[in-house]
Amino acid sequence: MQKENDILNSLSKKFPEIDISEAAVSVRKIYLSVPEEAFMNALKFLSAEFGFKNLCTVTGLDAGDGYEFIYHISDDEGVLMNLKFKTAGGDGVTIKSVLPIYQGATFYERELEGLLGVKVEGLPEGRQYPLPDNWPEGQYPMRKN
Repeated sequence: MQKENDILNSLSKKFPEIDISEAAVSVRKIYLSVPEEAFMNALKFLSAEFGFKNLCTVTGLDAGDGYEFIYHISDDEGVLMNLKFKTAGGDGVTIKSVLPIYQGATFYERELEGLLGVKVEGLPEGRQYPLPDNWPEGQYPMRKN
């Protein structure tokens, strides 16, 4: 697990606000929570410095006390990094698009908008996904309420 630990130590040095002591690490898997304000820069760093060029999926969930967003990224050697950040819950939540880093993020981010009702800043306008066009406005099926 040398590579996994090297990744975490580099993140910690570059971003002192990221606490790697809570990371879950196993062979070829890293699960790490980061502060929302460090997320985008950490994602750029992982892509540029460690080759995490593949966005596998994005998971968004209503944790009750806020929303959690997990970006599942991998490198060409099969190391999977799950990078999570939390926000406030309810209406009016805005997160930044990762399209400048991962061009394939469009549908994942549309899901966050349609299913959780968060606004993804930088996501181009487009059709609603994955809900049907006649889905009631203001109804978000992945919210706990």
